[in-house]
Amino acid sequence: MTSPTDVADHAWLVEEREYARHEARRGRRHAYEHLDPRRTALVVVDIVPFFLRDSAYVRGIVPRVNTLAAALRSAGGTVAWVVPGHAPPSAKDREFFGDEVAARYAGSGGTGPVRSRLAPALEVASDDLAAEKTARSAWTPGASELPSLLAALDVDTVVVTGTVTNVCVEDIVRGASAAGLRVILVADGCAAMRDQDHNATLHVVYRSFGDVRPTAEVLALISAGAPSPG
Repeated sequence: MTSPTDVADHAWLVEEREYARHEARRGRRHAYEHLDPRRTALVVVDIVPFFLRDSAYVRGIVPRVNTLAAALRSAGGTVAWVVPGHAPPSAKDREFFGDEVAARYAGSGGTGPVRSRLAPALEVASDDLAAEKTARSAWTPGASELPSLLAALDVDTVVVTGTVTNVCVEDIVRGASAAGLRVILVADGCAAMRDQDHNATLHVVYRSFGDVRPTAEVLALISAGAPSPG
């Protein structure tokens, strides 16, 4: 068990062979070499007390998430905070997880207004979007209003952070990609239980569903795409 004050960072990795594969196919390492911040949304997945409390990895990503949110807001982009919806566990989940664990997961997002359910360490602005999801992915049909909110803002790119990397984060990446959005997964802005789990998702996403970049590179993309003053 970790102390509630411990922080940790994943030793994240995309293997060189994967970079080489895409470089041979498209002539460059990264799929998306530019973005328009005004058509970009930072989607922050499930950083709620339930996950932050027992995970040094989740606590470790919070400062980077806050930095990305501030940078994208300043460049005219959108920040969207997503939390698990609250509902009684389904019969399928009780069968799959067992009654006790299914009940814990069903209540993981807490109750009350969405903003009040976010981890207090997050720096949330009044103009940010906040939505819940009743499935692992906000892009599961009928699970969340997030896709329609982003569509109304003409968002074409989502930058994804949050937890758990290989569960809800990966499912959201897949859903957003299938919906036709450009997806960038922040390699050091997501948290899993172990490096192996985290890196497995980075491999899958980079290979088939989106780009994978660290925070510093995403910040550079935001800065490069920001409108000139005046």
